[in-house]
Amino acid sequence: MLPERTRILTSDEVEPMKDGTGSVVYWMQRDVRTSDNWALTLASSLAQQRQVPLRVIYALPPPPEAASRRDDGSRPPAMVDLPMTRRHADFLLGGLEGVQKEFRAHHIPFHVVMAPSHDKVGKTVCDLLTSSTYKATTIVSDFSPLRQYRQWMELQALPLLEKNQTPFYQVDAHNVVPVWTASPKREVGARTLRTKINKVISDYLTDILDAELSKLVNGKKKADLIMPDFDRKEYEDYLRIDESVPSVSWAIPGTKAGMDQFDYFVRNSLAKYDTLRNDPTHAKITSNLSPWTNHGHISFQKVALLTKKLNKHANGTASFLEEGIIRRELSDNYVYYTPNDYDALTAAAGWAKETLDTHSSDPREYVYSLEDLEEGKTHDDLWNAAQLQVVQEGQMHGFMRMYWAKKILEWTESPEVALDFAQYFNDKYALDGKDPNGFVGVGWSIMGIHDQGWKEREVFGKIRYMNYAGCKRKFKVDTFVGRYPQADKNVGAAGSKRKAVASNSNSKKIK
Repeated sequence: MLPERTRILTSDEVEPMKDGTGSVVYWMQRDVRTSDNWALTLASSLAQQRQVPLRVIYALPPPPEAASRRDDGSRPPAMVDLPMTRRHADFLLGGLEGVQKEFRAHHIPFHVVMAPSHDKVGKTVCDLLTSSTYKATTIVSDFSPLRQYRQWMELQALPLLEKNQTPFYQVDAHNVVPVWTASPKREVGARTLRTKINKVISDYLTDILDAELSKLVNGKKKADLIMPDFDRKEYEDYLRIDESVPSVSWAIPGTKAGMDQFDYFVRNSLAKYDTLRNDPTHAKITSNLSPWTNHGHISFQKVALLTKKLNKHANGTASFLEEGIIRRELSDNYVYYTPNDYDALTAAAGWAKETLDTHSSDPREYVYSLEDLEEGKTHDDLWNAAQLQVVQEGQMHGFMRMYWAKKILEWTESPEVALDFAQYFNDKYALDGKDPNGFVGVGWSIMGIHDQGWKEREVFGKIRYMNYAGCKRKFKVDTFVGRYPQADKNVGAAGSKRKAVASNSNSKKIK
């Protein structure tokens, strides 16, 4: 394992304990799987070397106290103020239950942590680690660039581990090239990151050598290890789940289901991926792997290696790897190096902030409320179909997500409101929401992240424009809309909303 995959969060003064002392704990958070996991490989190797038990923990995201609308009530709550939906909870808990069974089969304790609030996660974890049961002498975690996880690990837990003289290692088990190795700064776009990744990809795109789980109880009799039960009802009660967004049947959580989806993709879709992946009428051409990769149930590194080893469909393989490595890891780069406002307009490039400011008060021909948009009730049957797709199925075709987000910019009172609406819908309904790719996808569409300035026009300014006619030139719009009959019916219901506002002189400027 390359040392560049790992960074040590604690200071040089914190040294590992002697062999045979305490336990090694893997804080699993982003990469919920027992195979093809660099963080687990490091933790298990350290446990074997030091002849101590390996233990694993996972921290559930604490539920909010209450959800309330922002400003005058017309804008959605922030995602941190929303309870987890049934759709996301079933996928999350299904994946956790799967890894718990695998760890239990090898006599490795797996503990789910439930902190009282977001600002207490780090302390709750550290209290467990220093308990008489764990006696943790080394911590290994996986890595996420998202704000809440960095707060838990780097701001809350790290000072306590420093004080306890407990080494804290972090491994980027999600990206092929670790985010801190790929680039030392936020990249302009794919063209600049691609060059850097391609220089080192051969060093990193290698097989993952998993430690043998059966050997990870060294120094302890199996009977001495307490195996916590997986109490799904307790976890569901803790999360206070929003039952208004039901689960979907097509996405079954867990590594096996994710790899089954990958097998289907390479057998049926890879050959035409490069030519048809941007056509929403060919829904099964895309890999549809994002729920499993984003939740860490499968490793994209493993998927990439298997695809290359097929040695078939060169163009489709190249296109798939471009999306899965360069584009996906570009999203992590953006979020990691924009930690405080990656989900806000202030993170846009200078040219984008300027043009959005200039055109923020332009007249809008249509302005829709949060409720109308959420229900897919606009004058545009194609947009309605895309919204119904994500609400009903928990996914949206990648091309449609671009069109969908840009129309939200066009049909809301300001860029700030548009960003709130698009992120809210994406994170609430999409199984691949709440992820760097989601923030960047919405950001690309609304505030030009990783894009350039285009021909200036009303409302959009120099932000890239997309329209209905352009979609009709690219694919059979009627075919896509026909899958969602309510999309066309909702057009009539939206008639009274047309030309709802002439100007928006009170919109807020981007600071």
